[in-house]
Amino acid sequence: MNQGRTLVLSVDRDDDIGFKASIESPVIGRDACIHAANTLGLADPEDSDLNAIFQAIQIYDELKARGEDVEVAVIGGNHMHMIEGDRRIAIDLGRVVAETGVSNCIVVTDGAEDEFVIPIVQSKLPVTSIRRVIVNQMPNLEGTYYIIKKLLNDPKVARLVLVPLGLAMLLWAIAYLVDRPQIATFIVVGAIGIYLLYRGFGIDDLISGYVHDLRTSLTRGRISFVTYIAGILLVIVGVIMGLMNLLIFYAEIGLLLYFLIFMYGAVLWLALAGIVASIGIITDKYFYDRVGLAKVIVFPFLIGAIGLISYGACIYAISMNNVPDFPYTTSTALQYIFYGILGGLICALSGIGIQYMITKRLSSQSAREVSESV
Repeated sequence: MNQGRTLVLSVDRDDDIGFKASIESPVIGRDACIHAANTLGLADPEDSDLNAIFQAIQIYDELKARGEDVEVAVIGGNHMHMIEGDRRIAIDLGRVVAETGVSNCIVVTDGAEDEFVIPIVQSKLPVTSIRRVIVNQMPNLEGTYYIIKKLLNDPKVARLVLVPLGLAMLLWAIAYLVDRPQIATFIVVGAIGIYLLYRGFGIDDLISGYVHDLRTSLTRGRISFVTYIAGILLVIVGVIMGLMNLLIFYAEIGLLLYFLIFMYGAVLWLALAGIVASIGIITDKYFYDRVGLAKVIVFPFLIGAIGLISYGACIYAISMNNVPDFPYTTSTALQYIFYGILGGLICALSGIGIQYMITKRLSSQSAREVSESV
């Protein structure tokens, strides 16, 4: 039975062929895949993706010898940012399908991590088989040492394992250096907890995404680069103002009130930073990607709403706890939280209304263009 044209696909989710061998994916065709494998082998002979590529070529040769209509390709993702890498895999796979005209796929991977992209592949064309390549290792202590060494040399594993260990040791040493060993455990556990929350909530992905957007806006000459820089400076100012408030209103008041005092000084600056950065994003969308304008037009309004409500709430909470020298009384703070909530609701509703009107306008414009083309 004719199954149509089959694609033998090697998936390199962390893009070692691009990061180590400077090979741009997708790589299509037997000769191109052999060249990519040889280049990667010269750059890093111990990389497991090398075995996956050769396995894909071997499967291609076997199917070709049996007279099947078959093509082979290698697709890479992103070495440091998995979300962007998965998106790139989806886009590149669409290009491969369009160029080769394949109707089904055999996926070759070198481990469980690459197999996370199988649903992405299945969204583009049917997967008829999956081949996982397992590299044989020495079953002794030397082989175990080799595996651990390879893992620690991987930047992703090193950041996950070595950073918290190094941070814990450093903080422990600092606590003993300042002659406060009784707080060493508290500081170390707290720092590791913050780090785990930082990784668990994906804040590192948000920061790397922000850096990627900043780099893209710079290379493409977008106005958002200027507003991003202005936003960063405003965040720094906000943090400084928050810390200054801690010094001004310092007293034995508890950790939660310290946080509220910090936010009282910083929140308006942080909100302004978000508004300035989002204005740059909106400007870029207006000039270069007007279809996506409706999705981002609401950003400054929502950020402003959150800033106003948070500012009023901080003033009210601090005044209710009778913090020494705080300039607002309880009655004045009640007015601030009322006006903060009212202003926040007005901002949010205004943004939602503007977003609705722009969405409606873009939809009618798109429908008109479709009717004119027909």
